[in-house]
Amino acid sequence: MNLSDFDFDLPEHLIATRPAKPRSAARLLLAQGDRLRDAHVSDLPDILRPGDRLVLNDTKVIPARLSGRRWRDSAQGRVSAKIEVTLLEPQADGCWSALARPLRKLALGEVVEFGQGLAAEVAALEGGLRLRFNLADADFDAALDGAGAMPLPPYIASRRAADKRDLEDYQTVWARNRGAVAAPTASLHFDQPLLALLLARGVTFTHVTLHVGAGTFLPVTVEDVTTHKMHAEWGEISPAAAAEIAATKAAGGRVIPVGTTALRLLETAARATGMTTAWSGETDIFIYPGFRFHVADGLMTNFHLPKSTLMMLVSALMGPERIRAIYAHAVARGYRFFSYGDASLLFPNSDANE
Repeated sequence: MNLSDFDFDLPEHLIATRPAKPRSAARLLLAQGDRLRDAHVSDLPDILRPGDRLVLNDTKVIPARLSGRRWRDSAQGRVSAKIEVTLLEPQADGCWSALARPLRKLALGEVVEFGQGLAAEVAALEGGLRLRFNLADADFDAALDGAGAMPLPPYIASRRAADKRDLEDYQTVWARNRGAVAAPTASLHFDQPLLALLLARGVTFTHVTLHVGAGTFLPVTVEDVTTHKMHAEWGEISPAAAAEIAATKAAGGRVIPVGTTALRLLETAARATGMTTAWSGETDIFIYPGFRFHVADGLMTNFHLPKSTLMMLVSALMGPERIRAIYAHAVARGYRFFSYGDASLLFPNSDANE
C-alpha cells in the first residue's frame, strides 16, 4: 500500500481560509455507497433519521500560539530576539512541550516574556523544547487566553495570520475540556439552531473527549504507509457515553462520529471487545484500508489533505476507489477543503438512509 495511492490533484483556490457563515451554511457532500448528493450542513435534519446518534468531540482548543521576546546581556548591552512559540502538550513535571522559531536563539535557562504577565523559562532543549511557565492553573489559562492566538493549521497560517475572529471560528459551540492545539474541524459546522433541529428530529448526541495534537498535521514520510508511526493523543470515553452508544446499537440506530478524532477514539476503545466501552488514555490508532470498523456506521468529516493519514482513514471506511471518486466530485463541484472548508457525510452502504 503506497503513499501515492492516496494522492490527488487539488487546486489551491479550493483551500478555505475562512469558514462559512453561518456555520451550517457550509456545503455537505452526502455519499451513500455509490450514490452522491450535493447538499448543505443545514440539511442534516432531513438527511439523518430518528434514532441516529452523533458522537461529538468536546475538546477545547487553547490559544497555543504565542509571540514573545527573550532578553540576553551582551557586550553591546541588553538585546532581545523575537520568539514564536506553539505549545504542544503539558507534561507530568508541569512543563509544556513546545515548538519555537527560531529555536537556535534559545538557551537553557533563558526566559521568554509573552505579555499579559506570562513568561516561561527554557527548561530543556535536548529531546525537544520544554517550557516552564511562571503561572499555573486558572492564572495560566487566563494569561494564555489574553496573550495567545489560535494555532491555525499550516495551510491557513501560511496564507494569513490568526486574528480575533479565529477565537470563535476555530472552536466548536460545545467545547468544554481545554487541551487541544487543533480543532475537531467537522464539528465547526454546527450551531445552536441546527442542534435544536436535530434534537427535534430525534437525533441524539454523545460527547467524548480527544485532545487533538499538532501531530495531526505531520506528513507521512514513508512510501509504505503501513510502516507509518502515528502520534499519540489523549482521550476519554465516560461510562455514560459508552452506555449511550451501546443503547443506540442495541436499538438498531446508527452511530455517526462527527470528525475523525471522535471516530479514532471510538474504534480505539472497541479494539479489545468489538464494542465501545468506557476508556481513557493515549491512542495512536492508525486506520488505513483493511481496518475493521466495530462502532462507526458512518462519518461526518471535512475534506482532507492528499497523502494524509486522514485520507487513509476515509479510504478505509469507503474503499480507496470510492473515495477517489468522491474527492474527484468534490473538486469538480468546487467544494472547499481542509479545516475551514465544507463537509462530507460518508456511509459505506448505499441503503444507509433508506
